[in-house]
Amino acid sequence: MDETERKMTKIAREVGKFTVQTMKEEGIGTAEFDVIHLVRHNPGITQTKVRETLKIDKGAAAKRVASLENKGYLIRKPNPDDGRSQLLYATEKAENLKNSKAHIEALFYEWLLAELPQEEKDAFCRTLDTLYWRSKRQRQAGFVDVAALLAKEENDE
Repeated sequence: MDETERKMTKIAREVGKFTVQTMKEEGIGTAEFDVIHLVRHNPGITQTKVRETLKIDKGAAAKRVASLENKGYLIRKPNPDDGRSQLLYATEKAENLKNSKAHIEALFYEWLLAELPQEEKDAFCRTLDTLYWRSKRQRQAGFVDVAALLAKEENDE
């Protein structure tokens, strides 16, 4: 029985909707922002590497990069090591992008916690931290414990 009633997932969905709405006002979709973020942190990355890192198909990568170039967020420069490819760089406009996904999410979560008394907020954040690290350790272990629970549940049916 899920005592949380999947409320963590539901809250994350709400913050996601707010993020999409806010970024649309800037003329950028979340998929485009993912490309900007990747290029900002990996100046000189190739479009192929963007595609591989974000696990998107060739056409989607090309479309997003072209769109961001047209909007003034990315520029292409020739690759000195490979005349067939180009390197991607974030423009000043991309570097100054105020409403990053993380910033928007952080503002939403600050707003969400604002009405809690400090003691409750502190306790909640400690619990959340504990849950985060437990989930991260589980992922690093290949989700073996959770997969075993799922397998047991399927065998019991």
